[in-house]
Amino acid sequence: MYHAIVFLPLLGAIIAALIALAGARARHPGGPPGIGAENHAHGPVDESHARTAPAPHGAHAVLDASHSEPEALEPPAAGSRSAELVTTVFLFAAMLLSWLAFADVGFGHHDSRVTLFPWIISGELKVDWALRIDTLTAVMFVVVTTISAFVHLYSIGYMEEDPHRPRFFSYLSLFTFAMLMLVTADNLVQLFFGWEGVGLMSYLLIGFWYHKPEANAAAIKAFIVNRVGDFGFSLGIFAAFMMTGALDLDTVFAQAPALTGKTIHFLSWDVDVLTLICLLLFMGAMGKSAQFLLHTWLPDAMEGPTPVSALIHAATMVTAGVFMVARLSPLFDLAPAAQAFVTFIGATTAFFTATVGLVQNDIKRIVAYSTCSQLGYMFVAMGVGAYSVGMFHLFTHAFLKALLFLGSASVIIAMHHEQDIRMMGGLKDKLPFTYWTMVIGTLALTGFPLTAGYFSKDAIIEAAYVSSNPIALYGFGATVIAAALTAFYSWRLIFLTFHGTPHDHHHYDAARESPLVMLLPLGFLAAGSIFAGYPFRELFAGHDVADFFGDSLKFAAGSHLLEEMHHIPLLIGMAPTVMMAIGFVVAWEFYIRRPELPAELARQQEPLYKFLLNKWYFDEIYDFLIVRPTLWLARALWKYGDGWTIDGLGPDGISARVLDVTRGAVRLQTGYLYHYAFAMLIGVAALITWFMFGARAG
Repeated sequence: MYHAIVFLPLLGAIIAALIALAGARARHPGGPPGIGAENHAHGPVDESHARTAPAPHGAHAVLDASHSEPEALEPPAAGSRSAELVTTVFLFAAMLLSWLAFADVGFGHHDSRVTLFPWIISGELKVDWALRIDTLTAVMFVVVTTISAFVHLYSIGYMEEDPHRPRFFSYLSLFTFAMLMLVTADNLVQLFFGWEGVGLMSYLLIGFWYHKPEANAAAIKAFIVNRVGDFGFSLGIFAAFMMTGALDLDTVFAQAPALTGKTIHFLSWDVDVLTLICLLLFMGAMGKSAQFLLHTWLPDAMEGPTPVSALIHAATMVTAGVFMVARLSPLFDLAPAAQAFVTFIGATTAFFTATVGLVQNDIKRIVAYSTCSQLGYMFVAMGVGAYSVGMFHLFTHAFLKALLFLGSASVIIAMHHEQDIRMMGGLKDKLPFTYWTMVIGTLALTGFPLTAGYFSKDAIIEAAYVSSNPIALYGFGATVIAAALTAFYSWRLIFLTFHGTPHDHHHYDAARESPLVMLLPLGFLAAGSIFAGYPFRELFAGHDVADFFGDSLKFAAGSHLLEEMHHIPLLIGMAPTVMMAIGFVVAWEFYIRRPELPAELARQQEPLYKFLLNKWYFDEIYDFLIVRPTLWLARALWKYGDGWTIDGLGPDGISARVLDVTRGAVRLQTGYLYHYAFAMLIGVAALITWFMFGARAG
């Protein structure tokens, strides 16, 4: 069963890839088309239908505009329907098996380790390719395969006009396979393989429409920013191997207590071993899960097709960091300083990205910033030691975030690829099903009572309140404030998109509800956004946590955090709900009752408005401090180091001098007899002169 869950997506990806290759060969029998033969991956684009925001200026302008998604006019590749059906059916089969595994492992406690084959044997390093099956894995099985299956189904309708659907579905399934390899990893090397696999597939999917410069820039940005985090992650793996002599998780966990109190010399300092290892590993999580300082790639990743955004944000890449910290909880639990840092980064991310989301106008970017903020919540839970609570929010967030992205995709399609919410309005009557599902997703995201998000997000805030972590109070305050901000920008999206009067009557009149193949996933995810909370709260945040998760999560010895969460003051327990209500009321006042108020406030507080609109100027700061100096150095090394010095004095210089000499020698060979006679006379005269003066000197 476990083999099928993991490898069915891979099999589907291979079949879809073969179909894509066959279709490409049939489309271009003489070889690939020349550069410039197509102006778009989708073929010609009717620019009259694409409305974009005014183009910004600066180094990152290419990533900041509200770009429309392309519209295909080419015929579909041969076998497109077969690729869609094969990959989707395989994912649904994996999903059903995942729920069976969830029941068998979570409730039956049938943990197992499935060894596939020996992988690396080099000296002391011995690594098997094995599947680690426990409750934590089973939870991720459900999240990854369920969301991916419905994203596949939704994409059948969303990508209907795309001529390269086999390639798209192959990428989607391969993305899912890479994530499944990550969550089943039994050692840090295998974990790194899945880690880099999801990074590669995110690059391919973000840049799926590779003829768009914006998509290429966003894909490269995501790839490079993640390399920064992955550098720290790899150093953490090296340090773990150096200190324990092994990379399989069981051995590393068994030896971790013996490392308590030991130090290692690192960058001229003697630092605590476990703290250093955990901080380096968490650096990878900061990049993969788009946390503060390494967050800049995630909003720009919206250049990919919207179903890709749903999969990245709900179930695959960005959840990898949260899963990694939970999987390595036996290490983090022994490094309180690292836990405090995790809490600080998570709380800062939750607040920071929520403030940026207040003023964004691209419907997908608003939802993207909410993902960054909710990931911050999850890391707060991980930092204070409430690992199961963080996984609970990952579980509930997957349903509601996939719902919001796919609902946004339906709006984008209905509005002819318009993404600016300022150009929408009044769509609730045109798109009633999409409207109500997005309202459900918004209620769950903001923590409305009895929705899935209410149980998981409030549990994180409660855990931060009762924790003894020195940064826990900061985490509590930041997450409570972020709850109000989340409610405001979430309802702002709903009000500007679905309420009020239409701002683009041409697109509004043509707007139609999405086809059934796209509405079914919305309905299922809406149900998950409601019912994924209460039935599972005892398993993730109640009295059954230890029994349910078993040894897959490690809790600090003597910790009663989960018990203390249920005995907090009523006022503290009500704080998130009160803040959610305040955010809703303010959004209602701004965008329904007094719609002129936001523009007036933006004029009065123009510096603050521009500060938030430009995302705290992180892109500009990085451009000034890192990008431009790097480009200057690279250009200097290229022009002067490589071109003038190495090539000029080296191979190119020597060859040039040889050519100069040979050219001079060639000029002597004129072919005229009197030139040769004259040269001979000069030679004879030179010899006589030499003999005369040489003999006299002797």
